[in-house]
Amino acid sequence: MNIDKLCPSRQKMLTLLPPSAQGCHCQMKYRLSVLLALSALGTTSYTPLALAASGSTTDTHTAPKTETGSVAQEKRNSQAHKILLATPVKGKQEDTVVTGHTASGALADYNKTTATLGPLGTRKTLNTPFSIMTVPHDVIVNQQSRNINDLMAYMPSVQLEIRGDPHTSRPQSRGFEADVVANTRIDGLNAVSTTPYAAEQFDNLQVLNGLAGALYGAQNPAGTFAYNLKRPTEDRLNRLVVGVDSIGSLMENADLSGRLGRNKWFGYRLNLLHGDGTTYVQDSWMRRNLVSADFDFRIDDKTTIEVDASHYTYAQRGQASGFAYSGTIDLPKAPDLSNPGLGEKYSGYNMETNTFLAKVKHSFNENWSVTLGGLYQDAIRQAFGTTNTILNNAGDYSQTIAAATTANDFRVGSNLAYINGRVRTGFITHDLVIGTNGYMMGNYNPTRGESFRLGTSNMYNPRQLSGSQPYYHGRYRSAYINNQTFIVGDTLQFNKHWSIMGTLSWSWLRSESWSNPTAATRTHTSYNKSAAFSPMTSLIYKPTENQTAYFTYGRAFQAGGIAPAGSANENEITAPLRSEEYEVGYKVMIRKLQINIAGFRMTRPYSFLDPTTRIYGNFGTQRNYGVEAQVAGYILPNLSVLAGMTWLDAQMGDTGVTSTSHKEVVGAPPVQANLLLDYRLPRTLGDFASRLAFNANVHYTGRRAANVQNTTFAASYVTLDLGTRFAFRAAHHPWMARFGVSNATNERYWASVYPTSLNGANANANNSAYAGLPRTFHFTIEADF
Repeated sequence: MNIDKLCPSRQKMLTLLPPSAQGCHCQMKYRLSVLLALSALGTTSYTPLALAASGSTTDTHTAPKTETGSVAQEKRNSQAHKILLATPVKGKQEDTVVTGHTASGALADYNKTTATLGPLGTRKTLNTPFSIMTVPHDVIVNQQSRNINDLMAYMPSVQLEIRGDPHTSRPQSRGFEADVVANTRIDGLNAVSTTPYAAEQFDNLQVLNGLAGALYGAQNPAGTFAYNLKRPTEDRLNRLVVGVDSIGSLMENADLSGRLGRNKWFGYRLNLLHGDGTTYVQDSWMRRNLVSADFDFRIDDKTTIEVDASHYTYAQRGQASGFAYSGTIDLPKAPDLSNPGLGEKYSGYNMETNTFLAKVKHSFNENWSVTLGGLYQDAIRQAFGTTNTILNNAGDYSQTIAAATTANDFRVGSNLAYINGRVRTGFITHDLVIGTNGYMMGNYNPTRGESFRLGTSNMYNPRQLSGSQPYYHGRYRSAYINNQTFIVGDTLQFNKHWSIMGTLSWSWLRSESWSNPTAATRTHTSYNKSAAFSPMTSLIYKPTENQTAYFTYGRAFQAGGIAPAGSANENEITAPLRSEEYEVGYKVMIRKLQINIAGFRMTRPYSFLDPTTRIYGNFGTQRNYGVEAQVAGYILPNLSVLAGMTWLDAQMGDTGVTSTSHKEVVGAPPVQANLLLDYRLPRTLGDFASRLAFNANVHYTGRRAANVQNTTFAASYVTLDLGTRFAFRAAHHPWMARFGVSNATNERYWASVYPTSLNGANANANNSAYAGLPRTFHFTIEADF
């Protein structure tokens, strides 16, 4: 094809292209570099040419043929930038496909336009009647994220209960605490939330805020945290990344993907990771190792089998632990975690997460499909960390180290089976679903542990204390949960403006609890609930194709709590807790920028210990309401944004104790916001400058209640992250160098505060606080072959 014979409009476009896509491996260097640049510009979909190349848009409600996850993402960002050039040839139109090649994240595409919604399948986020925010692949690589906690920071409605170290947390959404298993999913299947995961393993993290019991069965009203794995790419991908985090933790990552065989029937994705070295404080170290394999088997053009397996180990020593404090202590200012002495060389964690899952997807025709899946996960942890108990308001603390008898092994088996179809009755289109999902989980605890008191110190002038690693012994099953849900749903589309979505579920829940066999009195309690009903319905109005307004009402229930030691019904399981939500929202897509606004009111019962009868039961009500705003996409062709803000009023009702009744929920900030901007320099500044990009992330968390009596608060804080990257070519392949600084201003703040249990409000309960990380540096260099 002769470029010189392109139509005048295309000739004019060639002068506007950035050189980041230039450089190619053939004698026609100038012509092909122009085509590659045109391909990169077309990917942003800011020109009529790019719109022509993309074809028609997906269906309003379902997109059975839309590629999602890493397949589509890698096609946009790595190996398969494709654009359709139409050239007239003797009165006919000749189509030529040109393929470009850039490093991952180069385009900073921060708006993921589709969402995975369990039994509802993959739908356009714009058309869903839920508040959904996604941290996409480009954010993960450009921000050099290392764990799930790094990704949660971009979600303005999410808070974290850090459990032991910054790599392991229990998430919250809208002020409600998530369950250990029920609220977390890997590729749609329930998985453990309180175990470490490598960010490098996932294509994106999606959070559906609010109730989702009608879709996923019994779960807390904390929304759904969906981790979506990287999947095999259509084109070959060989990506090597090496880097270093301060002070001196080295990292190597290999991401290999492609397809083999006739018609590319076999797809593979291998992800290998090793990280080892000193972390943000002297006399500490951390080691991460990941082996992940993801395979696709295309049995025929209608049937695909997906098989995934991963082994991830995480170990750390010498990092600062959390601080425990009673309701009579005013939480002091957060310490600087870069000071040695807050942690000990012999304290830390060994964690291992093994995950295996498989799915079968079959399309009967363009309207009907079936999906079957199963997952098994074993999350093991050895915890022998220190605990610092604050003694006074001056920051003095007593330090102990313990190998506790809390759960150290979580075994989960989860499943799903969905049939999706589309039918018409008169002028109404129905998107139907019938299916089931659920999980089984067993908890295992040591029978005996060890605990040593190490001494006292001060958080602002800490000193290292001598001691040794404690150990635990024995093993017993402490709990078992079986949660299975039957689901039916229908989305009725009346016309291009109005539709109604309705989903109903019935859950069968079984809970059992066993006391330590070494206890003087052994107990075994159980609870069964059959066909617990959770409905959800939404009214959706689309005034135009790029706008959606909706109202959603839902109810759900979650497993009850276990009566604590000292209660008259110790170790008994309370009845399930039923939640309710009202949500109204508006979404609009302006070119490549999506804006979402949602208002909500949510309530749920909670348990507490009656001060008179000493019975632990479901006596209280938590009421949260607020407003969320989210923005994602391109503000300008060279400027990307991922941002959001949440205003939240989270309040406990009557707790049976005057000092804790009608108080703010601990750790839930009234205002939280995050703003991530990414700017690529324009071509007008020259070839070298146009290969540069800069990003800045500002995070704000407002003042939070730090105990259930609301007598002390964690101060508000602002953190700033800065980064830059430079794209270049070497040996005919794209490379990317990235450098970033987290917490550039070295802000000292409490990253996480929470009470012993958010399920109830015990006036005598201890609270926990974890300080945020100090200033840290990250450098990586990536090569794509």
